[in-house]
Amino acid sequence: MTLADYLPIGLMLILGVGFAVVAMYASWRIAPKNPTPEKLAPYESGIVPLQEPATRFPVKFYIVAMLFVIFDVELIFLFAWAVRFEDFGWAGVGAMAIFVALLVETLIYAWKRGALDWNVARRGRYRHIVAEETSPVVEEAA
Repeated sequence: MTLADYLPIGLMLILGVGFAVVAMYASWRIAPKNPTPEKLAPYESGIVPLQEPATRFPVKFYIVAMLFVIFDVELIFLFAWAVRFEDFGWAGVGAMAIFVALLVETLIYAWKRGALDWNVARRGRYRHIVAEETSPVVEEAA
């Protein structure tokens, strides 16, 4: 392949980034800048906030979100491999078997460590993640 073969890709990259930069600059330049107390107040589904939140918002599910991203990326690789399956031969089958085995091992490890356990009292190693948002009764039961 020559450098000329990559010209359309480079042109699309330049046009895409250029369009994004121009759109962001135009939005910043054209937008009216007259903040009022009503505009600066937090908006929550049309409900007027009466007080500041007393506690932090619990983030219990980030482990599940990370596992989702990992297995979503796995599906991207599996799809790309399935499209070119015949070209890879048995070496490709072996490589994909190792890849899937490592991801299954990751899932089993997360399962055994309690990452998928919704009961906070039995969560094991991940108990410290939700310690701030649980009641003292639940923490003492663990």
